[in-house]
Amino acid sequence: MFPEAIRRAVADALRSVAAAAGLPGLDGLEFVVERPRDRRHGDWATNAALVASRPAGRPPREVAALILEHLPSIPHLERVEPAGPGFLNFTLGPSWYAAVLARAARGGAGHARSEAGAGERVQVEFVSSNPNGPLHIGHGRGGVVGDVLCRVLEYAGHPVEREYYYNDAGAQMGRFAASLEARCRQALGEEASVPEDGYHGAYLEAWGRELAAAQGEALRVLPAEDWGPEVLRWGLARAMRDIEETLELARIPFDSWFSEAELHRRGEVEEAIRRLEERGFLYRAEGALWFRSTDFGDEKDRVLITRDGRYTYLAPDIAYHLDKFGRGFDRLINIWGADHHGYVPRMKAAVAALGFDPGCLELIITQMVNLFRGGEPVRMSTRAGEFVTFRKVIEEVGADAARYYLVAVSPDTTLNFDLEEAKRQSMENPVYYLQYAYARVRSLEEFAAREGVERRPLEEADLTRLGHPAEIELLKQADRLGEEVAEAAARRAPHRIAAYAQDFATAFHKFYTDCRVVTDDAALTQARLWLVEAAKSVLAAVLGLLGLSAPDHM
Repeated sequence: MFPEAIRRAVADALRSVAAAAGLPGLDGLEFVVERPRDRRHGDWATNAALVASRPAGRPPREVAALILEHLPSIPHLERVEPAGPGFLNFTLGPSWYAAVLARAARGGAGHARSEAGAGERVQVEFVSSNPNGPLHIGHGRGGVVGDVLCRVLEYAGHPVEREYYYNDAGAQMGRFAASLEARCRQALGEEASVPEDGYHGAYLEAWGRELAAAQGEALRVLPAEDWGPEVLRWGLARAMRDIEETLELARIPFDSWFSEAELHRRGEVEEAIRRLEERGFLYRAEGALWFRSTDFGDEKDRVLITRDGRYTYLAPDIAYHLDKFGRGFDRLINIWGADHHGYVPRMKAAVAALGFDPGCLELIITQMVNLFRGGEPVRMSTRAGEFVTFRKVIEEVGADAARYYLVAVSPDTTLNFDLEEAKRQSMENPVYYLQYAYARVRSLEEFAAREGVERRPLEEADLTRLGHPAEIELLKQADRLGEEVAEAAARRAPHRIAAYAQDFATAFHKFYTDCRVVTDDAALTQARLWLVEAAKSVLAAVLGLLGLSAPDHM
């Protein structure tokens, strides 16, 4: 990436300045190379002179002049200018943007991939909704954020495994089975009521009817106490099928599915507790077994086994993370819903107590989704357990719109999602705006073919003919792809890709409007056809990273 070339050259210049002028402390300084907010200040800027001013004992402007004097040659650089109190602004020449075009045009959607993360194996666990009902829109947000983050990490070179952890054990599954059994009995004409602490959503009424139709006669002949295991087995399969189908509709794949019940069957929960006990982080009080999580900064200690011998939710979660680290991942990223915020410090404490670096566990908390329709809030039913399912949103607005809107805002911010806006087929809809840019690329290709204009080899194209402001802006935006992916990966910020995609689409639509591609000028036509090909690569990349379709026509 070009900023690294600038960074190396400036660091070399500082060392030369130190040697020539006898100024100490200029080696190994931390300075930034970044894009200036004002495009008139060049393509890149550095604060190196400001940073070096104090150890050098010289004014920043004087240090900047010394850096310029000793700056080694940088390919593609047109000029370097001092600015303000001690900044250096770098402007790239046409040869750099010709190189950007050639790399994108030849490399396709993967042209900006890097190997920066190749040494770090990452597991991302996300969605992980309990298998006791359909996914709601909040789960959908976590699912899309997780999937786009995985795509970004892979593009940045990380080996990534996507995992869904489902809690198919414990008291909540018992309540689910009891609720489903009541709905099934009702469907069979029997008197039955859903437990007060059970699940009351309308989906269970439908599932109860399905269960009655599929296995009602077989269940009738069983003793009442034998219904539970059969109902739970069917209900678990039904819930998982609904979850998997919804995720498939949303284009959210997983590499592995991990069962809590399997942890118990393999004795891994007991093993995790034994390990914590051996390390001295457990104690007994009030008849319960406690984890001394306050030793690691948690606000209070946590119960792992209650006085009546039941595991709390935390116990299998600790065992699950012990299993994760045992599988050789270098970094674990968990994407959880807003209701898990208080769970972060205790999970970090557990990882540290097990003997692992808590910094290797990252927890991303996605905030709530507020649904609107034409500006009016979508009202939830007052009946317990009613919610808007992720599947219904996908079916109404489409997978592309659902995915884009759910990832476009930083996950730590509450999201307002208007269904009518997401469905709108106009340039005001950011999904349509982005996909329409790709469709315009395809229309330009088809038009050139109809006109009998063949794109010649890139080596024959005179790229110096590209000088229109819209052409230069498009190339400048194309140049950003690699750094935007790197930043999105490093900051765990997939929403940055959506923002960059809009910037690039804006630049392309401006180019499309201002610059006729197929003209009477054969040389200019060839250069612009190759620019369109480069734009196609960038658009294909961002659409792929966001998991959106790339339509040929709209």
